[in-house]
Amino acid sequence: PCRKCLLREMDQNAYMESLYAYIARLEPEIKADEAVYEERLGICKGCDYLKEGLCGACGCFVELRAVIAKNVCPYQKW
Repeated sequence: PCRKCLLREMDQNAYMESLYAYIARLEPEIKADEAVYEERLGICKGCDYLKEGLCGACGCFVELRAVIAKNVCPYQKW
């Protein structure tokens, strides 16, 4: 996909590919352990604020926030 595209200009498949490519390119030393990442996502999936991959409370992309080891949930759920 175009690197200058807005999300609304990308089809859903291109958006997902872009998101996961970004996560894959992150330096391993800044990423959360896979078990921690999955635990965080599980907590987010059970949260009432989760709406289409976004935190409805703070606006973050939960998969991007959860993958960075030093990040925390702004609502102290993880």
